[in-house]
Amino acid sequence: MGAKKENNGDEMDEKVKKYLRGEAANLEGLKDKKLKGQLAVREDLYGKSAKTAAKIEKWLLPSEGGYLEAEGIEKTWRIKQESIAREIDISSSKNQYDIVLPELGPYTLDFTSNGRYMAAAGRKGHLAIVDMKTLNLIKEIQVKETVRDVVYLHNELFFAVAQKKYPYIYNHGGTELHCLKEHGAVLRLQFLKNHFLLASINKFGQLHYQDVTMGEMVGNFRTGLGRTDVMQVNPFNGVVALGHSSGTVTMWKPTSSVPLVKMLCHPGPVSSLAFHPNGHLMATAGKENKIKIWDLRKFEVIQTMPGHAKTLNFSQKGLLAAGTGSFIKILADFSGSQNYNSYMTHSMAKGYQVGKVLFRPYEDVLGIGHSMGWSSILIPGSGEPNFDSWVANPFETSKQRREKEVHSLLDKLPPETIMLDPTKVGTVRAPQKKEKPTKKEIEAEMEAAIETAKDTDFKKKTKGRNKPSKRAKKRQEMIERAKKPFLEQQIQEHERSRKKQKTNPETEMPKSLQRFVRQKAA
Repeated sequence: MGAKKENNGDEMDEKVKKYLRGEAANLEGLKDKKLKGQLAVREDLYGKSAKTAAKIEKWLLPSEGGYLEAEGIEKTWRIKQESIAREIDISSSKNQYDIVLPELGPYTLDFTSNGRYMAAAGRKGHLAIVDMKTLNLIKEIQVKETVRDVVYLHNELFFAVAQKKYPYIYNHGGTELHCLKEHGAVLRLQFLKNHFLLASINKFGQLHYQDVTMGEMVGNFRTGLGRTDVMQVNPFNGVVALGHSSGTVTMWKPTSSVPLVKMLCHPGPVSSLAFHPNGHLMATAGKENKIKIWDLRKFEVIQTMPGHAKTLNFSQKGLLAAGTGSFIKILADFSGSQNYNSYMTHSMAKGYQVGKVLFRPYEDVLGIGHSMGWSSILIPGSGEPNFDSWVANPFETSKQRREKEVHSLLDKLPPETIMLDPTKVGTVRAPQKKEKPTKKEIEAEMEAAIETAKDTDFKKKTKGRNKPSKRAKKRQEMIERAKKPFLEQQIQEHERSRKKQKTNPETEMPKSLQRFVRQKAA
């Protein structure tokens, strides 16, 4: 009994640590008794709230995530989908299927933020909306032209489709709502859900940002690095990353016409990139058969793996899926040291060519868009086991959806809040260096000093020492004393400019001859 209590106590301590706000403040060095008492009360409150959260965790987080575990010399990446299917329940086995539509592929797909609905788009113009809980087809339309990409907007009622000439917005009933002609022939679409911005990159390398609530074009930038179809949004800060044929990855925000970051990731073209849900890790794949994991806090490579990937995607729990040809590889970091190793593999039937891999939120499912349709496979441990109904509710009613839409519109963030480090929003800007005052400002300061010198009152002194001539002389001395620092500053600046002219012989010669001036050795 005693050992059991000790184990329970250790488990409780671990859970409490998870909910504590970092280490407790060291109050021993504080001399202010009042502040020391206030901080002690605050720390006690934090400890109590962490203990309460740890106690009710089993009620609030009833499900636990689990991964495949191998026994002995067995390897998890050798386990096939057929072996998993024999061991799971009926409801989970429904998530293993292949939809084959050979005349309409290749397919791309997108899930809603709660994982309930899926939009599938075939290159030959086929669009389908599927309820993933019941696997019912909600709507199916044929747009009769090339479709390159599809993305859901803020909820399942609206989705955007990149078609042959322009992107279009449709509702869940298949009705065309808008044609966004300013975007041009779009190759990739992304939606920034916190800012209600639809971002697109077209075949001329132009990046567009459009506010879907007001219809206003927020940003229109020419990247200057050629055509690209590699585009991804960082979920942590809303920054859009583009992978280019020169091997560079650029990061953009809608209020800047130049990239925030331009980093050389590969010696050849970038074929795909993906962001970890925490926003601090980025995975890139290059045509030179290398997959790299980057730490975006230091912009350094932390791991390089051999292999090519046409498409990459991170799951909610940090698993990385890489697809190339007819082969899919799942990489996992179980140690927490950001060292990814092979976890699972999957080969497509009959050599179907993988176009896109995408993890379904809140489910251990990987969606695959391929040349002959779309498929779904089980990846244990990929999805978040407990959903927060205030963030994303797979079972939400129409009333809850309306309420959520209103709240999200009220909480909509302006485009100016998109930056590399969003924690800086709301902080006080550090004092900047004083700029050099202009000539007019110096003159105004000098005049103000002279006026104050003129207006000074003198004490009345004894007879003979209070003559008007002495007073005028004293006033003049005060005016000259007030002028002195400004005049000295002017003389110093004049001498500095003269020295610069002497040391720079190019200024003494005509512009056409300046390139022939002999440079002195440093």
